[in-house]
Amino acid sequence: MEPYKVIEHSIDNKTYISKILNQHLGNQNRPPDVATGVNPNDQYESFYQGARYATGLVSYPIVTILGITGNALSLVVLSRKKMATSTNVFLSALSVSDLIKLVTDFMYFLVLAIDQYDTKTGNRALTLLYPFAHYIFNMAVCITAWLTVSVSAERYISVCHPTRAITLCTIQRARIVSASVFILMAVLAIPSGLRYQRVLKISNITNQTCWEVEPTELGRNQLFITAYMWVQNLLRSIIPLFVLAILNSLIIYALFQSRIKGKQQSSRNRITMMLIAVVIIFLICITPDAIMSFFKLGYYDANPLVRGIREFTDLLLAINSAVNFILYYTFSSMFRDTFYELFGCRCAFAKTTTEGSTSPAKLLRPDSHERNGVDSSPARSPAHRQTSLRITNGPQTYL
Repeated sequence: MEPYKVIEHSIDNKTYISKILNQHLGNQNRPPDVATGVNPNDQYESFYQGARYATGLVSYPIVTILGITGNALSLVVLSRKKMATSTNVFLSALSVSDLIKLVTDFMYFLVLAIDQYDTKTGNRALTLLYPFAHYIFNMAVCITAWLTVSVSAERYISVCHPTRAITLCTIQRARIVSASVFILMAVLAIPSGLRYQRVLKISNITNQTCWEVEPTELGRNQLFITAYMWVQNLLRSIIPLFVLAILNSLIIYALFQSRIKGKQQSSRNRITMMLIAVVIIFLICITPDAIMSFFKLGYYDANPLVRGIREFTDLLLAINSAVNFILYYTFSSMFRDTFYELFGCRCAFAKTTTEGSTSPAKLLRPDSHERNGVDSSPARSPAHRQTSLRITNGPQTYL
C-alpha cells in the first residue's frame, strides 16, 4: 500500500505520481547499508534539513533584511536628479531586480519560521507560494544577469571607445535597454511559473491530509522541459558568464594600458573599477548555480542531497543581490556625498566639502561646460577641447 494517495489529481498520472513520491521521500524503502546499517537517504535528508535551517532560518533573515535596506537606499540615492546618468539607470534597475529577489527570499524565511511552530500552516504556505516563487526566482536571476551585462557593455564602450560613448551611452537608451530586459526576461520565465502545482494528498496510514508540490502537465513534458531548460540556462547564466568575462577582460586591459602610459586616473575609471567589482562578485555567486542548473539539479523533485546543495547556491545568489550598496558606498565618493546629504549626515558632508574645497554639485557631476562630453568653454583651444573629449564622456559616465 502506498503511504500517500492523491485526492485532487488525474487518475492517469498514478504511475508518474508514484515515481515522484519515491523521489520526494528519498526512496526511504531502500535497505540500510549492510556494513554500517545506516540508510544513506537518512543522512541526505539530515543534510538537507540542516542546510535548510542554516540558510533559511539563520542566514536569509540577515542577508535579506540588510539587502532590502541597502537596495532601497541605493534607489533613493541613485534616483536624485543630480545623479541622473546612464550608468545609474542600469544600477537603479539592478536594485529593483535585487529587491524583488530578496523580498521573495525573505518570504521563504517567514514560511520556514512558521513551519517551526505550525507544521500544517507552514506546509500549506510553502506549497502555495512555491510555484510563484520559482517563477520570480528565475525571472529575477535572468534580469540581474542581463542588467549586469548591459552595464558592463556600457563601461566597455566608455573605456575603450570614449568618443562613441557620447552618442551611445545616453540616459534614454539605458532606460529602453533596462525596460526591455525586464519585459523579455519576465516572458522567458513564464514556463517556470507553470512547471509546478500543489496537490492535496491523504495518508493511508495516518488518514491525515497534506499538500505536496508536483510537476504540472507542462512540467511532465520532458521534451519541452529539456529544451526550455537549455534555453533558460544559456540565457540565465552561461551566455552572460562568457560575455562578462570577455568584456571585463577588455576593460581591465584598457585600464592597465592607460596606467602604463601614465594617464591620470579619472572618476570614470574609478567607477569602472567599482562596476568590475560588482561583476566579479556576480560571477562568483552565480557560477555554482549555473553548474547546478546546467545539469538540471536541485529543484523540488530532486533528492535530498542535491536539494541541500541548492540551498547554499541559492544563498550565494541572495548575497549577490544584497552587497551592491556596500560596493557603491565604498568605491564612489559621489554616492557617499549624496547619501550624506540626503540622510542628514550634515557634519560629515560639510567636513568633506570644506576639506576638499569642492562644492557638492561639483563632486556629483561634471562642470556645466562638459555635460555633453565636449568642453564648450570659448577660451580653450581646439587641441584642448579634443583632449577633454577623450577624457570625459558627459554625465552618462559619472556615478
